[in-house]
Amino acid sequence: MRILITNDDGINAPGLVVLERIAAAIAGPQGEVWVVAPAFEQSGVGHCISYTHPTMIAELGPRRFAAEGTPADCVLAGIYHVMKDARPDLVLSGVNRGNNAGENVLYSGTIGGAMEAALQGLKAIALSQFFGPENARLDDPFEAAARHGAALVRKLLDHGIWDEADYRLFYNVNFPALPAAQVKGPRVANQGFRRYTAFSLEPHVSPTGRQFLWIKGGEQGRATLPGSDITANVDGHIAVTPLRADLTAHDRLSELAERLA
Repeated sequence: MRILITNDDGINAPGLVVLERIAAAIAGPQGEVWVVAPAFEQSGVGHCISYTHPTMIAELGPRRFAAEGTPADCVLAGIYHVMKDARPDLVLSGVNRGNNAGENVLYSGTIGGAMEAALQGLKAIALSQFFGPENARLDDPFEAAARHGAALVRKLLDHGIWDEADYRLFYNVNFPALPAAQVKGPRVANQGFRRYTAFSLEPHVSPTGRQFLWIKGGEQGRATLPGSDITANVDGHIAVTPLRADLTAHDRLSELAERLA
C-alpha cells in the first residue's frame, strides 16, 4: 500500500511522527509512506488552497517533502508532483495537536487535507488528539493516538464505508484526552456543536502603538448533545465521524422549493 501523509502543524510537529508510525504499520514492509507536509504551521486554514501564488517545495529526505503551503496544497503536491507516477492508495492527515471535533471541523487544516484527498477520489482519514489535564503532561501526550491509531485505521479500511460518490465519504477520527490504557473503543458519532462557546478575538496594542487582533478559542472539554463527537471523546471513546464536502442542507431542499414556487 502507498500512503501519503500530511498535517497542519508543520513538518516538524510531533504528531506527524506519530502518524508516520501509524502509516508504516498500515503500509507494511512492502508498502511506502510518503510525507508532504507544510513547511510552517497552518492550523486554522481549513480547506484553503494557494490559488493565487506558487508553492515552493523542498525534498528533505527519501519520500519526505516540505511545501510552503496549506495541507490541501500538500495533498495536491503529493498527488500531482511527488507521487505523480503512481497515486497513493490512502491519505492520512494529522495527528493534529488538539481536537478537531464539533465546529472545529470547519476551521481545521487537518480536515482540509483529508477533504482534498476525498475530492481527488482517494480514501482519506483525518486524525486528531484531544488534549486535556489527563494527558497534556504525559511524557507522550499523543499516547492514545499512538497506541490505538493503527488498529482504528485498519478497522476503517477493512469495515468502513468507502463510496464513489462525487463528494466521497472521508473520516474524521478524534482520540480522547486520556492515557492510552484508559481509552475506550471507537464510537461512531455525528459532528457536534459547542453551544456554550465560540471563537472570538482579543485586541492588543504593540509597544509601537499598532493594534493587533488575536483570535481566541473557547472551552473545549465539556460534553454536548448525546451522539456527538465531542461527547464521545469526553466519555473516553475514540470518535469516528463520516464526513462529506457537500455543504448542501438536503433536509431543506424540498421545503425551500415549495416556498419559492
